[in-house]
Amino acid sequence: MLSFVIFVFVMMVGVPISITLCLTAAAYIWQTDNTVLFASFPTQMFTGLDSYGLIAIPLFILIGEVMNGGGITRRIIDMSMAFVGAMKGGLAYVNLIANMFVASILGSAAAQVALMGQMVVPEMVRAGYDKTFSAGLTAYAGMLGPIIPPSIMFVVYSVMAQVPVGTMLAAGIIPGVMLTVSFCVIIALMGYIYNYPRGEKRTVRERISTILRAIPTLLIPLIIVGSILTGLANPTEAAALGVVASVLVGRYVTRDLRFGQLPRMFVKAGILSAGILFLIAGAAVFSWVLVYGMVPQHVAAWIQTVAHDPITFMLMVNVILLVIGTVIDGAPGLIMTVPILLPIATDVYGIDPVHFGVVAVVNLVLGFMSPPVGLNFFVAAAVTGAKPGKMFIVTLPFFFVSCLILVLLSIFPSLSTFFN
Repeated sequence: MLSFVIFVFVMMVGVPISITLCLTAAAYIWQTDNTVLFASFPTQMFTGLDSYGLIAIPLFILIGEVMNGGGITRRIIDMSMAFVGAMKGGLAYVNLIANMFVASILGSAAAQVALMGQMVVPEMVRAGYDKTFSAGLTAYAGMLGPIIPPSIMFVVYSVMAQVPVGTMLAAGIIPGVMLTVSFCVIIALMGYIYNYPRGEKRTVRERISTILRAIPTLLIPLIIVGSILTGLANPTEAAALGVVASVLVGRYVTRDLRFGQLPRMFVKAGILSAGILFLIAGAAVFSWVLVYGMVPQHVAAWIQTVAHDPITFMLMVNVILLVIGTVIDGAPGLIMTVPILLPIATDVYGIDPVHFGVVAVVNLVLGFMSPPVGLNFFVAAAVTGAKPGKMFIVTLPFFFVSCLILVLLSIFPSLSTFFN
């Protein structure tokens, strides 16, 4: 009980979640008078990072940095304009489709919302769209980043659940496409109701020219995802290939990248990666203490008195994770809950760990759009000046359809395991 109180207090006063996890683990050891376990503290932290798959995290982050500085995003947006820009609500579709392509490169919701909020939202406002809707749509489109491969959250989960990273990344394809298609349907309905403006018309020659200019940028996600799905490379090797491809495209195709920019990008990617990896190390100690204290067994005993079948359990998990996701960021929420809930899902209810991982990630990502934290809304507000509360209200249809897809993913495991 004391450990739980310390955990809540330390987290509420603003201590980083990685340090909170370490302090809570130390408090539990001290409370139970098992101080001999302190000798294993550093070993457990190191063991949590002793995974080849984690090398993919800094590489994926570096791809995003290179892409931002290499003019690749601009060409993706232009290509999206060529496809759907002239339709009613064209720029809204452009926002979503461009985010889908960018998601296959960045893999980070916050980075994606910040980038697209700066590039697409001003264009939508100039065309006559409401700023609140434009920023809110960008926030929801940012959901695709942690779901469509490559995904840092899936990499973190795969290491924790000891599931092949490639399997988890592939599992995000169908949920990502389902979200994209459903969001397009919402845009079409809202465009009809609110009479959204049409985009600029282009000639066939202009469309073809724009698409041809953007095709080389699509080599990056094609190399990453294609090499994983075909088995030619594991996710870490695919991420390394993606870095090389993004540098070559940025330098010799878009010509916006200078080699002199790379050291700064390496440093920034290293700093961001260090924060994520320290979080994983702290989670390793926290999980170790939970297992030592038999917390998963106690939780499992309680859950079995409420949930009598796998579907009821998954729906119950949806509620738990959605609530957690509203106050804790995705990766920390994943790290805190997986050690407790995953053994129950697999051992008690026989749920595929890949299926559980997809549902858990989508749940926590949806928390990015839910009060009181709503990380994506706050990021979108910071770069556009829109109000987070108004964004949530204006984009409620996207929230409801996301919840519907989450239920479908929970009930039908094949939507997550199709590529296994």
